[in-house]
Amino acid sequence: MNHQAFITDLDGTLLRSDQTLSPYTLETIEAALQHDVVVTFATARGYVSAMQVVADIPWKHPLILYNGALIYNGHNGTVIDGYWLDHKISSDIIRIGKKHGLTPFYFSLDADHRERVLHETLCREGETAFYQSRVNDPRFMEVAALHCPEGHRTLALTYIGLFDELEPIRREVNDCFGDVVHAHMMPDYYIRNHYFLEFSHVNGNKRDGLRLWADHMGIPLQNTVVFGDHLNDLGLFEAGGTRIAVRNAHERIQELADLVVDSNDADGVARYIRKQLELAGTEDALRMDAGL
Repeated sequence: MNHQAFITDLDGTLLRSDQTLSPYTLETIEAALQHDVVVTFATARGYVSAMQVVADIPWKHPLILYNGALIYNGHNGTVIDGYWLDHKISSDIIRIGKKHGLTPFYFSLDADHRERVLHETLCREGETAFYQSRVNDPRFMEVAALHCPEGHRTLALTYIGLFDELEPIRREVNDCFGDVVHAHMMPDYYIRNHYFLEFSHVNGNKRDGLRLWADHMGIPLQNTVVFGDHLNDLGLFEAGGTRIAVRNAHERIQELADLVVDSNDADGVARYIRKQLELAGTEDALRMDAGL
């Protein structure tokens, strides 16, 4: 199975609806990794946030973070590669948001390669709920007036709010920087009636992130198996070799999929990986069966 690599989204795909891993999924992926099967994830989350929900799995391979803007080595905490949004453009996006009455969360790497999330005082429902969902997250830092500090590399600027609040910002940024900025807006999984509007480098998406990851890994894209559920996974499906949607996926993702498997709450990803190992008839698959 070394010739195949499995890359999964987290929220809504590998994680259950309560943001946890089932024992079956945990044991299956852990066993696959122990037997040198390449399994990793591509997520909108940063490393600190991802480890809050999947740290029980001993990930061995580079991770695709911030929707493809960062390729990261979790073993030693080093940046492998990435796409950073221009400093001046980042400042202009903050200015445009403020003109419309909103300030984003500013996700970046500081001069020491540490993840940072800068934000102004939080008083809006969606922003507060997002912050409270990341209790004791060391990345977050409140500032009096948000700007892009010297030495920081912009990973993403993320606005949280109602659709009608965010759409004018998306349109204006797109009009100004549409050719050099990747904009993505999607419903929030966990905050009712709220949306995420995220801006990043034009290549800071899961399509180009997967391509960059595969290049560093020396794995042909046709040998990748990707799993997703929502529109920010379209890039994975554009670049990946075999495209797998979970049953709860957005209908556009299901339409593009080569196969639709069980939902995130029914271990769809883990069951597919286990099935592939069984079909390969390898000794590893038998040992996985014995260990569960």
